[in-house]
Amino acid sequence: MEFPDLGRHCSEKTCKQLDFLPLKCDVCERDFCKDHFTYAAHKCPFAYKKDIQVPVCPLCNSPVPVRKGEIPDVVVGEHIDRNCKYRPEKKEQIFTYRCSKKGCKKREMLPLACEQCSGNFCIQHRHPLDHRCTRGSLTVSTAGFGCESLRVQTVGRSALLSSCWLAWQLRSKVKR
Repeated sequence: MEFPDLGRHCSEKTCKQLDFLPLKCDVCERDFCKDHFTYAAHKCPFAYKKDIQVPVCPLCNSPVPVRKGEIPDVVVGEHIDRNCKYRPEKKEQIFTYRCSKKGCKKREMLPLACEQCSGNFCIQHRHPLDHRCTRGSLTVSTAGFGCESLRVQTVGRSALLSSCWLAWQLRSKVKR
């Protein structure tokens, strides 16, 4: 207690710590300890005059310029009321890839291109059999690709018809 007049008490109401090297706020001109020196720590009422930050509109995510001495919340509010580019009625379309199958109106987020005909199809019609794909000039049968290879290897016509019929029956049951 040799130097009772040395230092100052922190101006924060909850602190009042005696600080021998107090820091003076350059806006409100009060003395603070190292813990309460920042504008946010002592909730400086005039911080908007010096603490310059560019606020971002929460709707359109664009920066809103604020001049010195203006309150950022008020300026952002005016931006939203007057010239905000966000329009809730205009939504960005996510499902942009339309199915190429005749009569289908479904859309997908990602393109699902057929390797044979290069058409874009929905999940339901993505397989060549589902959209009756034409590879060049050959039409793919509804029974599947296996029937084409069986045509070359078959001994009799009845074996080809029975295997194609069986494949078609299995395919129709899976779709249900």
